Amino acid sequence: MKNLFLLIFVLTLISISPAYGHKLISHDDSHRDFDSALIIPDHKISWAIYENLGVNESKFYTFDAKKGDSFYASIVIPKLEGLENYSPSLVLMNDDLFTGKSYSSNIQSNIQKFLYEGDYPGDEFYEPFGQVTYWERQEANTIIPEDGQYFILVLDEKNQSGKYSLAIGTIEDFSGADFLTILPKAWFDTKIFLNDYVSVVIGISILVGVPILLSVIILRNKIFKK
Repeated sequence: MKNLFLLIFVLTLISISPAYGHKLISHDDSHRDFDSALIIPDHKISWAIYENLGVNESKFYTFDAKKGDSFYASIVIPKLEGLENYSPSLVLMNDDLFTGKSYSSNIQSNIQKFLYEGDYPGDEFYEPFGQVTYWERQEANTIIPEDGQYFILVLDEKNQSGKYSLAIGTIEDFSGADFLTILPKAWFDTKIFLNDYVSVVIGISILVGVPILLSVIILRNKIFKK
């Protein structure tokens, strides 16, 4: 019952309050190489991507950028048992290496690797919208050196598997329509990401049950007024 009222409160809150945080990018988990890289529409907008990563797997993302653009990305790990020491690598590279245009003398300018260098399990922060706690990992703050297409790679280098959330950009960009479309879907995707299927069932029950209940109340009032 407590979870039910909590979900009603959250859905009501997001429909009447300004949104904050990341826009979620959904995907079909097929972005496993350069050709299938998941497209980031605008690297300056604040996006979040939920991922499961297997042992020795890599996930690929791509975006276009201009020289002098600021670039921000970060990785956080959901606070789940077994992920206390999980920290995949984050790599930023331009398409010169991919297309074969790079020269050995400037490889360093074409690729940057960002590793987590803190203690484990890491600092925590609580995200109230999804009611989830994360462990913080590495952040990437850099300036785009040249116009072009860029790739982000997240990969396992420690023979580990786990879950992570990749955040891109810093500009929050929500419209009024997002309150009733993107944000509710993001809540459900967060629960599935965390394997919290009980909350998913409760949420679906509310979304289906509330309209039915309202219809029954309206119909009953009409009958009694006759």
